[in-house]
Amino acid sequence: MTPEEAERYLRSLELFGMRFGLDRMRRLMTALGNPQLRFDSIHVVGTNGKSSTVRMIAAILQRHGLSTGAYLSPHLLSYCERIRIDGEDLSSAAFGAAVQRARHAVDLVNRSLTRDDGVTQFEALTAAAYSELAARSVDVAVIEAGLGGRYDATNVIPSKVQVLTSVGLEHTRWLGPTITDIAREKLDVVQPGATLVLGHALAPDAAAVAETVAADRGARIVHAPAEPDVAVGAPGVYQRRNFALARAAAGAYLGELRDDAVAAAAAEVRVPGRLQVIGEEPLTLVDGAHNPEGIAALVESLPEVAGERRPLVAVLSILDDKDAAAMLAELAPVCDALIFTSSQNPRALPPPTLSSLAHQLGGPPSEIVADPRAALQRARASVGSRGAVLATGSIYLIADLLRPPASGRASIL
Repeated sequence: MTPEEAERYLRSLELFGMRFGLDRMRRLMTALGNPQLRFDSIHVVGTNGKSSTVRMIAAILQRHGLSTGAYLSPHLLSYCERIRIDGEDLSSAAFGAAVQRARHAVDLVNRSLTRDDGVTQFEALTAAAYSELAARSVDVAVIEAGLGGRYDATNVIPSKVQVLTSVGLEHTRWLGPTITDIAREKLDVVQPGATLVLGHALAPDAAAVAETVAADRGARIVHAPAEPDVAVGAPGVYQRRNFALARAAAGAYLGELRDDAVAAAAAEVRVPGRLQVIGEEPLTLVDGAHNPEGIAALVESLPEVAGERRPLVAVLSILDDKDAAAMLAELAPVCDALIFTSSQNPRALPPPTLSSLAHQLGGPPSEIVADPRAALQRARASVGSRGAVLATGSIYLIADLLRPPASGRASIL
């Protein structure tokens, strides 16, 4: 398949949406010759920080001489970003070939399923990723769970190390209404006799679940420190915490780490769409924070990047399954104005809804600019060269702003 054909095929599977269960995925693996068994794996689950932590773990392992793979979601500009080999996004040609292999397996599996139970987009993409990671003979792959853990398509790997970044109230429709429920779903990825690495300052309810699951499965627990004890190139307090977690996870896998390799990995890793500077005069930042905890971490880190620049105007789009009121309550107090817009994702909340919420919370002056690019330009024009603009609230908004004009839409999954 050409890269364009591969993308069209994956988009066609969006019609099937999300359906939990691992039966389809296990059948796909069988059809592909069980590629997930041909490399070691580290499984990363949690509410926030997964993608950054995955990139950081892979970078540390690569600096120790291992051939590493990574599987991430979602992407900003290209599906190729989701599959990384030795620190590089997969080439478009290799991506097309991987999707072609997966499509053949999907066709075989779908013949054995009822019409309304076809393979989903995320399952096909995960199958393509595992197939490619095996074909490249990586030593170890760091895998980011898509949603939850128990029934997530990624959960067919016999991972040696599992990582829990954090647990917040998100996706409660699927994962349950409490922190305890959500932690149970995420921690079902823990394998018997494995090592479970826990992020710093994990919610007490989630920590209690982790202790119970680890005891039941004979898993060892490693608690990550708050600081990585090394200079981290990726900006933000939260990225230092993520690197501390990544360092603990890499150490759990390798046993011992070399200080020079860790320092090199810490200096080089950057995470697109996370406190990313896309413009100067005025300083313009994008950050994919998409829930209250993520926004709180962003606000904590803003002074490090933006300093005391004023005014600060935020451009926001938030999806309808997020706690928009809590997100606004975290962000509004540090902003001089808000501009509400809408990403291309059909689940984006209408800007008037966000504006009404902000008004109820006593937020700063706000306006609505429906087009994301126009909203960003409006914000930049309003602050002057000494101000700052921040676009946040949804990774899909960031994708809309970073994608070249007229290049199509991003995947909604």
